[in-house]
Amino acid sequence: MTDIVIHIPDLSTEFQFITSRSSGPGGQNVNKVNSKVELRFDIQNSVLLTDEQKEVLLDKLATKITSEGLLCIVSQRDRSQLSNKEDAVAKFYQLIFRALKPVKPRKNTRPTRSSVEKRLTGKRIKAEIKQNRQKIDD
Repeated sequence: MTDIVIHIPDLSTEFQFITSRSSGPGGQNVNKVNSKVELRFDIQNSVLLTDEQKEVLLDKLATKITSEGLLCIVSQRDRSQLSNKEDAVAKFYQLIFRALKPVKPRKNTRPTRSSVEKRLTGKRIKAEIKQNRQKIDD
């Protein structure tokens, strides 16, 4: 089986990072440190992506794109801003990879004869059980 290799360029030059106070773990540290990281990426104005890749991303990730056309990914899993930044970048590339991966067309298959017979015998048995539950007319 051949695996299709998807070429995703290094998009890190086009990332915008915004930090803010996290609601995640950190105790009293949460109120002092900006550990929440939001990665923003402008798909439409990207220089590194091809037009076809942009179309696919805009179509498949439409629910995750803001009204300004920015793809936003938030990470506030850890106490550290750096690890949240790395987590956001990993989430971004994973999302892009899944969106650009071509969908394998489904091949229509027919059920085997034995599986059809098994299903029908099961239905017959259920019907008999339900038939036996009914009152007998005298």
